Amino acid sequence: MIAVAAADGARAGQAPGARIYRDAVRDSSSQRWPALDVLRGFVMILMAIDHASATFNADRVVTDSIFMWQPGAQLPAAQFLTRWITHLCAPTFVLLAGVALAISSERRLGAGDAPRSVDAHLRRRGLVLLALEVAWMSPAMVGPGRVLLQVLFAIGGALIAMSWLRRLPDRALLAIALGLLVGGEALAGLADALGVLQSLPVAVLLVGGYFADGRLVVAYPLLPWLAMMLLGWVLGRRLLAWRERGVDVPGRAAAVLATWGSAGLAAFVAVRGLDGYGNLLLHRDDGSLVQWLHVSKYPPSLSFACLELGIAALLLAGLFRVTAARPGFGGPVGTIGQVALFFYVLHMHAMGLVALALGWQDRFGLGSAYVGAAAVLIALYPACVRYRAYKAAHPGGWTQYL
Repeated sequence: MIAVAAADGARAGQAPGARIYRDAVRDSSSQRWPALDVLRGFVMILMAIDHASATFNADRVVTDSIFMWQPGAQLPAAQFLTRWITHLCAPTFVLLAGVALAISSERRLGAGDAPRSVDAHLRRRGLVLLALEVAWMSPAMVGPGRVLLQVLFAIGGALIAMSWLRRLPDRALLAIALGLLVGGEALAGLADALGVLQSLPVAVLLVGGYFADGRLVVAYPLLPWLAMMLLGWVLGRRLLAWRERGVDVPGRAAAVLATWGSAGLAAFVAVRGLDGYGNLLLHRDDGSLVQWLHVSKYPPSLSFACLELGIAALLLAGLFRVTAARPGFGGPVGTIGQVALFFYVLHMHAMGLVALALGWQDRFGLGSAYVGAAAVLIALYPACVRYRAYKAAHPGGWTQYL
């Protein structure tokens, strides 16, 4: 097929390589659900806003944990809401990673790969992400000589765990996910009662923390984020099962996700309204909107998970309907979503180099978060397009890990 495509391209006066890449992208895209790519691309845009704010915005607000918040302090609405909209990024990114991994693993099995081969692939991908977190992202995030374990650590660790957990039925995976999200605060309380809350194993698994005089920071403990990947994995399996049975996948997915999203938001209102268990001690100071939305991300509280996953589910429900009715919807946003990890591992370095070269670190106001995000998206978009084409043309190469 590649040879025929090359010959056709040459006869048409086109570069054969360009024709092959376009065919590969088209074939790859035909096997995808565009709603997933568009939502992933959208949260990459929100993430760029947050990280541009961290780079350029002198007045950035980060109070997403009881350890970072002084009750009674002021929350400037514009700064807070800019930070708050980006809370959607990590839960959605991890959820969609679970969806994509379930689909790719089932595809490998369907193509004849042995289960042990699939397990080994998941572990290799997990180890690659862990290495990228330590050796590549940490220097950009917190500087040389320090290690920050955040979203790549959480996804990498979850991938390794999924090499065993994937054999469980969907109901068991769903029960484990909900148990971790609902019971996380109780487990933290038990660890506190046993005097091990601030130990490294508990930090890595459950609550996060600072170690080695701040040279090691665990920002994304594994278990709550594994729970979100499990939910995505179950969703990915359901999508495949519906397609196998000839069900209208976009319609069924939209209905199911709308139900789960509404349930998640209802649970958020209940948990946040009662203002007790499920908030990881980050309680409301009053009844204002910012206080209702001021939930714990470090570590993820039940209220945080219900709010963000509820929003993500509703957005995805809407996108399944829109992309089914309007093929091609999403455009550049969907393109970025198809290569989200590639964009992720480049964007902080790009902004950091600009800030360092021009002396712009923490020099500006809130607008710099949006201007900086727009600039890095525009600057990296051509590279994303080329990488997407290369990845589609080389599905078994090194790009399968990025």
